[in-house]
Amino acid sequence: MITVLHEQRATPCPEGQAAGDGLWLDAAAIERATGWAWKPEGLCHGDTCVPLPPAGADALVRDGRLDLAAVWRRSGQPVVHDAASRTWVLGTGATQRAAAMATLEAPDFELPDLDGRRHRLSSFRGRKVFLATWASW
Repeated sequence: MITVLHEQRATPCPEGQAAGDGLWLDAAAIERATGWAWKPEGLCHGDTCVPLPPAGADALVRDGRLDLAAVWRRSGQPVVHDAASRTWVLGTGATQRAAAMATLEAPDFELPDLDGRRHRLSSFRGRKVFLATWASW
């Protein structure tokens, strides 16, 4: 049995097939595992569609199945699997992670430095801040 890990879910795909670094799934399994629908125009999620080559023009489509791992890699997303090819992780690429993190804002707080002077996080807004913490316990 193949299990696909994507975002916050683990989806069993008993009909899936693994061959080397290829993960072959039918349209229903792809949608269950990722939320992306395999349509004639490509892999689609909401209003976004990633075109796929026509069947026979590329080795991505075979016997009604799509090599989802190859498509994922082509789009710049990481894919890993265990040695037995039973568990597959479809990750999110660095570009998407960076875009998501660019809009995150930490709540304001105040801490003392080593000399006891207090600093507020809000005084550093607009600049990158690296905060290293530790505990002695």
